Amino acid sequence: TFEGFSIMATDNKVAKMNNQAAAGDGVADEVNPDVIEKIDEVQNTIDQLNEEASEEILKVEQKFNKQRQPLFDKRTEVIKQLPRFWLKTFVNHPQLGGVLSEQDEQILENLTSLEVQEYEDIKSGYKITFHFSPNQWFKNACLVKEFHITETGEPSSSCVDIQWYPNKDVTKKKTKSAGNKRGAEDFEGDSFFTWFNNTNVTMGDEFGEVIKDDIWPNPCQFYLATDEEFDEDYDEIDDEGVDEGEQDDLNEDGDDD
Repeated sequence: TFEGFSIMATDNKVAKMNNQAAAGDGVADEVNPDVIEKIDEVQNTIDQLNEEASEEILKVEQKFNKQRQPLFDKRTEVIKQLPRFWLKTFVNHPQLGGVLSEQDEQILENLTSLEVQEYEDIKSGYKITFHFSPNQWFKNACLVKEFHITETGEPSSSCVDIQWYPNKDVTKKKTKSAGNKRGAEDFEGDSFFTWFNNTNVTMGDEFGEVIKDDIWPNPCQFYLATDEEFDEDYDEIDDEGVDEGEQDDLNEDGDDD
C-alpha cells in the first residue's frame, strides 16, 4: 500500500542520513524515525490542503471570468471609438514595442479589436483573436492563435493560416527585383507575425503570456503610457546591471559630450 511504501521510504531516508552524517564528520546526529514519520504525516495533510485550495481558487476564477466577460465586451466596443488604439498599445509596451517592425506597425493600424479568452477550465489554455479591418496585407478578417496545455502538462499552440496578398508576406525576406520597376517589397523577415505563425512552444510562449496577462487586463495603461515612463524603467534596469567602475566610465563619457 501507499502507506507502507511511505514508512519504508522514511526508514530508508533516516538510514541514509545517519550514514551520510557518520561519513562526514564521524559524529552522527541521531535521527528519530518516529519524529520523521510524524512530520511526513503532517506534510501530507498540508499538501492535500494545498491541492484542495488550488481547486477552490480555480472555481472562484471561473466564476469571476464569467462576470468579467460582459465588461470586456463593453470595453471592446468603447475602444473601437479610438483609432489605432491597439497599435499604440502594442508600440508602447516595453516588450512588444521593441520587436515590431515598420511593416508590423502598418499592419496593426488595421487592428480594430483584440480578445483573449481562457478556456472554461482555465488550466488547459486560452486563445487570442485579432480582428482586422480590410487591408492591403492579407485577406483574413480575424487571426486566431490558441495555446493548449496537454494532459501530460506539455504546452502546444495552433494558429490560422494568414492569407497574404502577393508580395505582402512580412514573415519572408524579400528583395526588390531589378527587372521590375514595382518589384517586391523589401521586408526584413523578423516580424510580430513570425511569432504568430510559430507553433513551437515547448518552453512556453512569452508574447502570448504578455498579451494575456499584461496587456489584456488593462490595455489603457499602455495606450496612455509615455516613452519617458519606459525610459525610466530601463534606466533603473541598466543601472542595476552596471558595476560602479563601469558607471564612472559612462559618466565620464557623458561629461565629455
